[in-house]
Amino acid sequence: MAPRTGRIAPLALAAAATLAAAPSAPAAAPPKPRLTPAAQLALAYRATAKYHQHSTGVAAGYVPDQYCVVDPNGGPGALGYPHFNHAYDGSVDPAKPTALLYEGDGQGHWNLVGLEWMVVDKDGRTDTDDARPSLFGEPFKGPLPARYKGQKVHYSLHLWLWKDNPSGRFEPFNPRVVCRPGTTRPRPVAPATPASP
Repeated sequence: MAPRTGRIAPLALAAAATLAAAPSAPAAAPPKPRLTPAAQLALAYRATAKYHQHSTGVAAGYVPDQYCVVDPNGGPGALGYPHFNHAYDGSVDPAKPTALLYEGDGQGHWNLVGLEWMVVDKDGRTDTDDARPSLFGEPFKGPLPARYKGQKVHYSLHLWLWKDNPSGRFEPFNPRVVCRPGTTRPRPVAPATPASP
């Protein structure tokens, strides 16, 4: 009977030759380097500067809201007129905000003042925040309840890139942004309560 090692050696050599001849799996692409908050801000500046020309923003798919938005809680300041591009819903790309925020003078002149990113909450609950995104080193606010028909529970981040906000660069409302009288969304009228007999 031949020693066992005599049979194993030729089998091992055959297996090694087969493995050497097999094509290797393609190498995984290296992960993209994560941009620093400062680099993200620089990218947002470069990507959105062209939207100072209001018609360029509209041509890029940013649809103007007909109303100027104020703080629904009665706080100081406003957002201005949001111009949403729903192709960028869920974006956390500094170059692709979900909305451009403009101030309007009522004479057809628009000034770009800020940007907004919105991401729908995965579980649709306001009592959990395990899906909170961040950008520019800043966590998004939320989860926030829907504020209008069709909107879902979401996170949002505002960036006052083009107009200083004394309340903070990432605060939702800017006290230096003003909505002219008659330009805000009408508040729903509460149904009248019947008089007691």
